[in-house]
Amino acid sequence: MPATLPANSEAPAEFAGKVAGPCVFVLFGASGDLTKRKLIPALFNLVKAKLLPDTFAVVGVSVDDLDVEGFRKQVSEFLPTNDSAALDWLRSRLFYERGDFGDPNTFAKLRDRLADIDAEAHTEGNYLFYMATAPKFFASIVQQLGRAGLSTQDNGRWRRIVIEKPFGTDLESARALNRNIKSVLQENQIYRIDHYLGKETVQNIMVFRFDNAIFEPIWNRRYIDHVQITNAETVGVERRGAYFDSAGTLRDMVPNHVMQLLSLTAMESPVSFSADAVRNEQAKVLHSLQPLNSEDVLENSVRGQYGDGIICDERVPRYRSEPGVNPESRTETFVALKLNIDNWRWAGVPFYFRTGKRLAQRHTEIAIQFKRMPFELFRNAPFHKGHTNTLVIQIQPVEGISLSFGAKIPGPVLRVGSVDMSFEYSKYFGADAYTGYEVLLYDCMIGDATLFQRADMVEAGWTVIDPVLDVWKALPPRKFPNYASGTWGPVESDHLLEADNRQWRKIEP
Repeated sequence: MPATLPANSEAPAEFAGKVAGPCVFVLFGASGDLTKRKLIPALFNLVKAKLLPDTFAVVGVSVDDLDVEGFRKQVSEFLPTNDSAALDWLRSRLFYERGDFGDPNTFAKLRDRLADIDAEAHTEGNYLFYMATAPKFFASIVQQLGRAGLSTQDNGRWRRIVIEKPFGTDLESARALNRNIKSVLQENQIYRIDHYLGKETVQNIMVFRFDNAIFEPIWNRRYIDHVQITNAETVGVERRGAYFDSAGTLRDMVPNHVMQLLSLTAMESPVSFSADAVRNEQAKVLHSLQPLNSEDVLENSVRGQYGDGIICDERVPRYRSEPGVNPESRTETFVALKLNIDNWRWAGVPFYFRTGKRLAQRHTEIAIQFKRMPFELFRNAPFHKGHTNTLVIQIQPVEGISLSFGAKIPGPVLRVGSVDMSFEYSKYFGADAYTGYEVLLYDCMIGDATLFQRADMVEAGWTVIDPVLDVWKALPPRKFPNYASGTWGPVESDHLLEADNRQWRKIEP
């Protein structure tokens, strides 16, 4: 008999909402790193938030030689033990199926196991399949689910599939993957996940823009000079050397994370908060991105690869020394690009972004740089250094929003300084240890696709990236590594903005 939560346990206010309906969460790649670090902890948090129904179960699927008790023990090892009732509740709903993803027998056994769970746990035939696997298995797993009859929706039962990034390696492969998956599934069954969209600050971009009358009127080319998006990591490739060396930062980060942040920042107001209304506006932005020709790529893109350096007072090795990496690798670990959006709101406003590994800080932000005043009345005042207003949406590690503006420094002499008005989620609403996947998994269970990419959005992102890939493939980098670990990337990244008389916003520790 599955364990039950105490009736008096309280759900956190930030997760207040309806309990998801009956379903089985089928986890392909159940013994992988993503499952251990993110997915199971996220489910555990949803348990504590009382958002999962009693008619819920998890089936792990992998090639590891485990049984149900072995899987339950493995899960328990990477969950906190400070809430024994929630842990017992989740453990009692864990099941396991050993098998190869390419073997039809695996899916036949899975089908039988799910039928048994439906009968015992009353999960009503609703299945959420999560692919925490290598991308090479995405299409084959979907095809196997289709052949086993596990993808069919009828009699009120739903079947949904969550696909992790990367979704393809270029435009052609993304289109092929979309065709392959959609030969089995309908678009409304496919949830292409990007964990950045689980961040509170990312979701708050729409609330900030469209629920505050003071910002939306100035969110356009008349008042905004340019936009900067920074996604910096201090870590290297860790245990992903073999995968990363065949992908690189451009493929790994830009078509998904960066394009999502850009589209949310630049989109028009949707007619409603429904999934398709929001994604329609995001797609319009991505289709409005100015195509890059070969000359544009040479002028408006920068690539880099980290060398030896020091991070947090520790010496770290160069990329080419990482396990699984070619000692003569030409794979980029840093990318900076300048993009333009061809529409009425953003014409003439450049969007700069940079993303890379082994940089000076772990930091992700969107910085909206407003134009200077047409007449600088206080230009001769001490300390006034051509101040401009900057709105910064901070995504990690601190989630918050800050606005810089000019103010008089107290004293008998007129002096002007720059001050920040800032807000941090943890200080205002309280800090909780969430993985970023809680909201996304919950949305999958209730059928809300607002925060997930549609096929046309994925392909539009690759349309922008493909010309860069082609030029970089034709012209190998002349000098790699070209930035030291613990810095902000290659000096050419600074030159990208300096060519437009701009500079990257200085990010303080």
